[in-house]
Amino acid sequence: MKFVKAEWDAEMHGFDLDPSAYLAELPKMRDALPPGAWAYASDAEHYSMRGSRCVKDLELAAISVPTDKRGILVIDFAANQWKHECGLRLRYSGVSHFSIDYDRLIDWMQADTVLLDEILPREGGCLHEIALTDASITVHCQDIEAMWGGTE
Repeated sequence: MKFVKAEWDAEMHGFDLDPSAYLAELPKMRDALPPGAWAYASDAEHYSMRGSRCVKDLELAAISVPTDKRGILVIDFAANQWKHECGLRLRYSGVSHFSIDYDRLIDWMQADTVLLDEILPREGGCLHEIALTDASITVHCQDIEAMWGGTE
């Protein structure tokens, strides 16, 4: 990610997370981001670590990859029972690229959970990067629709 910091800190034995550089840049991106991506990224609780609508600690639950030319990709995240009231569904339209890269370094967790994410403008839409505990997801799309509770 360009601005968001989400890195393993061996000395701390945990992840070092810091969205502050991204949050400083985000207002400058308002006119460049598609409307759905802007609404999702600028939600007041998106990066509020204790907030029930913060992406941190959501569990990767399902991915539905587009099989036709509509280019609709859906990623479902399950709620963390200690933090979230409900899960999150991200629906990407006009997908031109999707990848998930696994590190396979953490074997003590049953599911990959979200550390943080970052949405940047790009020609024809946006780039969404999601850092997970043991993987990363990258999506290039026209726009994103975020639906809290959309996975139940």
